[in-house]
Amino acid sequence: MKKEDVILELINVNKKYDDSFAVENFNLYVKKGEFVTFLGPSGCGKTTTLRMIAGFELPTSGEILLNGKDISQLPPFKRPLNTVFQRYALFPHLDVYDNIAFGLKLKKIPYKTKDKKGNLVTKLRKFTREEIDEKVTKALKIVDLEAFEGRNVSTLSGGQQQRVAIARAIVNEPEILLLDEPLGALDLKMRKEMQLELKEMHRKLGITFIYVTHDQEEALTMSDTIVIMKDGQIQQIGTPLDIYNEPQNAFVADFIGESNIYSGTMIGEKKVRFLGKQWDCVDSFPINEKVDVVVRPEDIKIKPLGEGNVNAKIVNKIFKGINYQFTAMVGNNEVLIQSTNDRAINQEVSLSIKPELIHIMKREFSTNRYSDAYIDKNNQVVFAGVSWDCDVTQILPGSSLNEEGYLISKDGKKYDLSDFDVIADIDMHDIEISDDLEDGNIVGEIIQMVWKGDHYQLIVRTEDEEDFVVDTVWTWNEFDKVSVKIDPKKIKLKAKADLSKYEI
Repeated sequence: MKKEDVILELINVNKKYDDSFAVENFNLYVKKGEFVTFLGPSGCGKTTTLRMIAGFELPTSGEILLNGKDISQLPPFKRPLNTVFQRYALFPHLDVYDNIAFGLKLKKIPYKTKDKKGNLVTKLRKFTREEIDEKVTKALKIVDLEAFEGRNVSTLSGGQQQRVAIARAIVNEPEILLLDEPLGALDLKMRKEMQLELKEMHRKLGITFIYVTHDQEEALTMSDTIVIMKDGQIQQIGTPLDIYNEPQNAFVADFIGESNIYSGTMIGEKKVRFLGKQWDCVDSFPINEKVDVVVRPEDIKIKPLGEGNVNAKIVNKIFKGINYQFTAMVGNNEVLIQSTNDRAINQEVSLSIKPELIHIMKREFSTNRYSDAYIDKNNQVVFAGVSWDCDVTQILPGSSLNEEGYLISKDGKKYDLSDFDVIADIDMHDIEISDDLEDGNIVGEIIQMVWKGDHYQLIVRTEDEEDFVVDTVWTWNEFDKVSVKIDPKKIKLKAKADLSKYEI
């Protein structure tokens, strides 16, 4: 890509509040005229990133380049950008025309003139009434409100008020238009209509749009490029089609559209095992590697019993207008299927999936690993801010603890394990969670849930920003407060430091 095609670039941008990152290591370039959407759940950092581009927040570190110049420390009014917010912030005492013209009446533009000595100088002037009228009329035409200029804004519908807010932003001819969940206050029907209208406005204007939403459909409908965020970090950047068909991890697959996500194992060259069967696929991974498998509901074909790769039983169906949505069971695993052909509940069927429609991803989590763990003077293992009564003899096979608490090897060597660094591993199914906050070792909040066919995979985050990944068959809700309970006997330890240095 040519450098002159890039209008905006964010390089290693970070925003930190106290000890936590709202945005971390954010790197992105935006092409001129592109429609880019920041998509993610609440609290993922998308609005904070937009506010840093607009100048309402300053980055803790990093650069924001507009046409190659760093604007990260410039105040908002010195940036050639305009922002449209979810709350329209229109002036109720002004009519539509004056709301749109408000910024133009205050704005000053440079012009060339000669001074008394005949030298060419640059001065500032305000727009003339004719220039303002021309620009407002053009903006009203773009948002389809030509006949509304004399109307009081309080008499307009929510969709019309949103168009006035957009017109007020575009009348200043910004290089980039920033939109922070602008359709969030509209009803569903109006929101869908405005999605199409915004896309058409983008085409007419030809300027760069950067849009923030948590609505997947909005992002897929309008965007040229989608930036998916979680916990202040970019998870994936791509076109709507690429992100839908080729998600990079389970979070993206679960967040964009409906997905069947399963734990699988590569058992051969382009062969994967999941749902208890071997399937051909088109992705290459090392043999025996644990992977995540994603299959979209519309990519599963229902066939007569015995004619597919795996047999299933339909247990539920919903008619959704253009298709049926079925839930089928393969053993203990749920399979979501979309089909235009009706099937009976409790019908025994067979399922098939073409190899190119089975998407294999590197498994994001295989165990809980704490690499900063250490052994204290009481031979307890400390990690995640908690001391655990683990079996520290794991770090040296055949060893034991004497009465004084020293580690004794098979050949009689003695070690003092105080402050000895170890790696602590815990399998995801060895962690229990409870809504009784007194029941566990530590308290946290569920920040992510992914259904993986026969169990949920949850991430529980503590106040100290420590994460526990938990496999459970029980249903929970995001943001539930839970206690984390771990049997110390289930914690596996490995030496991280050189044990010989601790010999006494």
